[in-house]
Amino acid sequence: MDEWLDALNRLKPEQLDEIRMWGERIRNHLLELPLTEEIQSAIVGAWEALGKEHAYAVRSSATVEDLPTASFAGQQETYLNVKGEEALLDAVKKCWASLFTDRAITYRANNGFDHRSVFLSVVVQQMVFPEASGIMFTADPVTGHRRTVSIDAGFGLGEALVSGIVTADLYKVRDYEIIQKQIAKKEKGVFPVQEGGTEIRELPPELRQEQVLPDHKILELAELGRRIENHYGSEQDIEWCLKGDELYILQSRPITSLYPVPPSKNGEYCVYLSVGHSQMMTDYMKPLGISVFQSLISLDDVTSQFPEVGGRLYWNCSGFLFLKPVQRKILKSTVADDNLVALKKVIQSEDFQKLAPKRGGMRKAFGTLKLMLGLYRKIIPRLIQIWYWEDPQLALKKAFATYEQDLARFRQALSQRTGSERIRLIRDQAVFETIVDPLAYTYAGFIALPVINRKLKKWLGEELSPSIQKSPPGNITSEMGLAIGDLADAARPYPEVVRYLEQAEDRTFYEGLSRVEGGDAFRAELERFMERFGMRAPGEIDITRVRYREAPTMLVPSILSHMRSNAPGEHREKFKNGEREAHEAIQDLLKRVKERCGNRKAKKMSRLISLYRNTVGIRELPKYIMIRYFSLYRETILEEAQTLVKKGVFEQKEDVYYLRLDELIALLEDRLKKDEVHERIRSRKASEEIYRKLTPPFVITSEGETFSAVIRNEQAPPGALVGIPASAGVAEGYVKVVRRLEEGKLNKGDILVAPYTDPGWTPLFHSAKALVTEVGGMMTHGSVVAREYGIPAVVSVENATRILKDGQYVRVDGTNGYVEILDENN
Repeated sequence: MDEWLDALNRLKPEQLDEIRMWGERIRNHLLELPLTEEIQSAIVGAWEALGKEHAYAVRSSATVEDLPTASFAGQQETYLNVKGEEALLDAVKKCWASLFTDRAITYRANNGFDHRSVFLSVVVQQMVFPEASGIMFTADPVTGHRRTVSIDAGFGLGEALVSGIVTADLYKVRDYEIIQKQIAKKEKGVFPVQEGGTEIRELPPELRQEQVLPDHKILELAELGRRIENHYGSEQDIEWCLKGDELYILQSRPITSLYPVPPSKNGEYCVYLSVGHSQMMTDYMKPLGISVFQSLISLDDVTSQFPEVGGRLYWNCSGFLFLKPVQRKILKSTVADDNLVALKKVIQSEDFQKLAPKRGGMRKAFGTLKLMLGLYRKIIPRLIQIWYWEDPQLALKKAFATYEQDLARFRQALSQRTGSERIRLIRDQAVFETIVDPLAYTYAGFIALPVINRKLKKWLGEELSPSIQKSPPGNITSEMGLAIGDLADAARPYPEVVRYLEQAEDRTFYEGLSRVEGGDAFRAELERFMERFGMRAPGEIDITRVRYREAPTMLVPSILSHMRSNAPGEHREKFKNGEREAHEAIQDLLKRVKERCGNRKAKKMSRLISLYRNTVGIRELPKYIMIRYFSLYRETILEEAQTLVKKGVFEQKEDVYYLRLDELIALLEDRLKKDEVHERIRSRKASEEIYRKLTPPFVITSEGETFSAVIRNEQAPPGALVGIPASAGVAEGYVKVVRRLEEGKLNKGDILVAPYTDPGWTPLFHSAKALVTEVGGMMTHGSVVAREYGIPAVVSVENATRILKDGQYVRVDGTNGYVEILDENN
């Protein structure tokens, strides 16, 4: 048995055939084992005491069930209407053995549980033979709304609902009022058999479309659910049944899939917008990462404006959203933007209409207005100067020159301080002050594009050619992608280097590289790369994420993928071709404007296009500057953490990731006790296990209701996945789903499907034929880079990485915003 469990623990969830084989072997072994006399006597004795004449339900209760991180609901077997001593003992054995059903093994593997650590008890309950039964959630399992009770109801035993045999009635109750009734056509039910067991029966025609529960019982059941929720202190998943006029509760367990409710003062209704979705990083962030990001925003009450919810950062946008002019602007907007799509749904929701204050929005928005006005007070004068007077050709030089001196001064200031004073300097550093010029140039590019489009429609009656957006100068992220191509070309002539990269480890990366032919040449190119981009990484807005210079093997999949998909120098040639196409399109456009509208308008259009081309690439610079600062922050904080390891406060320096900046300062000043620190770290690591598994909503309210950015598209074919059209064009190809950058092994012409892309993903664009992401808008990273590379892109496609599978042949329409599956079998 020990060997079999060892074998199970080595299996991955996708190894289904092996899971079935070992599961069946273990189950058969357990069923062959006789019950001990002691166990058999205890079961029979309890059965005789309760009554031999009754029927019983035999159900599982495993040690890993109903945890905060996983419910394990339905993973083991239940046996209903069990009659007689022999049948009871047999059902108990089968219930124990069901600890090793295929679904139970796979569920444990998916959730990281050791198969040795799981034990199972059997609960024997006297049967109730109900007229109706079902499941009740004390919070809406779909929207997350905490004041909504959701009830599924069917005739007969609840097994019909659990097993999916019948579509149940759905009732929703909110604030003691039935707000929804969905009466299903119920053709079948599960019912007890006289001699024991159950059977599926056809329902009489008169019952098939009858409401299962009368209204007064729906309200009574919902109130009972609220009492159970209050008793346990959390939202509950409850099994119930109705016999005669009596409601019975069979089981209650916590709902583990709900996203945490954000904080709100005095029970006020609030709306929270995800920061991570805008930053293309929806993964869990450790407390230090959250704290550092919050410190960028100089608000007195920053945590209330930008709170941490479920290990992610949210913006309390309630103040702005409660302003009537803002609501009108959002509702009228036709811009395909994921933020606007989600917020439009919020404004139209029942809760918002009832609970949003009718006045006082300006007061609530004051904190964020103060921050934005302070920033814009500096940006707007520069923007005006850039727009009207500066030479666009000098934009790149000026933007890249402004921040280096500030960065050098900050580095010098850090070196002159020690301990808590260094952390205070980090906490109080106003990074936004250093990116005023890059932000001004970025806004100039954003504004120029719609102005160009409006004038083209007015003057020529046409849209701007996508070619004009290709290969703009100065995009630091695109330059990183090109540098990855240079690394691939540096490795290509040396087979030993390529073989080494395929098995290299971070710990010995440079040492091993020096021992292979061509290793020194490749290393020289790698060092040039690290000098400019070594501080970057996937999910880089979280300071706790490992950087390229610390883990160079993160670059290997992109390097090898590039070598497979591109000829030597092809990436540079492709970029130059994009420049040529843009130049030719611009010249052709200006010629037509001059011919049809005159020289003055042609000069005006020429300046606008020059302004756009020379500033649009700068959009990536502010984030690059921020990450440069983060690199200094990270080095400094880890140095201080290492001193705390030597003092015995931390077990390892990475423990600092579970403290906030203020807590680290207090710890370095001996204002925080060692035991208290250890307890906070332990508690936050436990929370991390829960939060990592949750999918953060795009928008969530203080009522727990969530909203997505899913949009409707009448132009999409039936069954197509709909999103935001982010880069024009149509492409067909085979799907490659990449959930983490480390898995990014694309072949040329693959359709890249990802949860999101940030600058770390840029190298994959050289191989991709089109892009599909679950998160994003017109101006987010993937959209902009796709336009620069001239590949179609559809973003904000809900559940794209789950629905689309590797090898499917699809059509990506980046003009109309949909993905059509053409062939499921490839």
